[in-house]
Amino acid sequence: MKTAIVTGASGLIGSQTTEFFHNKGYRVIGIDNDMRAYFFGEDSSTKDSNDALLNKFENYIYFNNDIRDYASLEKIFQEYSASIDIIVHTAAQPSHDWAAKEPLTDFSINAMGTMNMLELTRLFVPKATFIFTSTNKVYGDTPNYLKGIKENNLRWECYDEQNNLFEINEQMSIDNSKHSVFGASKVAADVMCQEYGKYFGLNVGIFRGGCLTGPNHAGAELHGFLSYLVKCILNNKPYTIFGYKGKQVRDNIHSYDLVNMFWNFHQNPKPGEVYNAGGGRNNSTSILEAIQTINRLAGTNWDQFTLSDDNRIGDHIWYISDLTKFKSHYPDWDITITLEDTIKQMITFEKQKNLLN
Repeated sequence: MKTAIVTGASGLIGSQTTEFFHNKGYRVIGIDNDMRAYFFGEDSSTKDSNDALLNKFENYIYFNNDIRDYASLEKIFQEYSASIDIIVHTAAQPSHDWAAKEPLTDFSINAMGTMNMLELTRLFVPKATFIFTSTNKVYGDTPNYLKGIKENNLRWECYDEQNNLFEINEQMSIDNSKHSVFGASKVAADVMCQEYGKYFGLNVGIFRGGCLTGPNHAGAELHGFLSYLVKCILNNKPYTIFGYKGKQVRDNIHSYDLVNMFWNFHQNPKPGEVYNAGGGRNNSTSILEAIQTINRLAGTNWDQFTLSDDNRIGDHIWYISDLTKFKSHYPDWDITITLEDTIKQMITFEKQKNLLN
């Protein structure tokens, strides 16, 4: 039986990866020590998610290990090296606001934790595929200085010199910008992943995610805006929008479609290649637009939001991923779950959770 190692296995992308690869006939080694509860509080703990994986999948094996602990990871690689076919590294400190509180913790997890996984892959399973979930924050605040950004009624939008709608591709520089501490630690990991692909020849793919989302996303105020917004609206709780008049735009990709990108890459890996991985233009929304959509789909009339004039440091005014490069390399892949369907799933999930509680 082939083995997939998934770090951050209890999180949104990790749990989706576990299900996807288990359904493909893999044994899945899940590594997760529930740091999310430390970052965002017990309400954001992934313990229940991990328990669900253990109950649902017979070939899921769980290790409560810290990716910063090289020795404990080494034992896993030693034990399963004969069957490891793919490593999907999703574990991270994911919030650029939280990172500023504990920069050493952030860097040790995002940069050094990634180094541990890369080096163990090189030493024990150099022919395996290695997937790294990077972030669009590696571009820093460079997107904010695009000349074509204009303010519309409910969103900021960006146009090229011919006044055509624009998306961001992988040619944008990651240098000489304000990244946030989180963005900088992910840059370090992103570049090292490229190096292990291009220098050592490992089958490393780097996926620079936009907003990664799905119904079981444990959104918090400082991370996972769409999930947290659904939670606030359905529970009639207040929500603060930080800066940009609530018109800031993100493209959202459902966790299934992202993991399917990983699968397509795994069929024909291109060492050290970088891909922007978001929902694209059709799955983009501003916060104001998202509020309208959620209210319409949930049958609510929620308006308990406050607009703060202070935007988050290094935050994007507008960001939509150009998916052309990945689609050209892997033409069988495409987005399959719309933003509206994703929000419907989130609403259903939150209502069911409320009934259980």
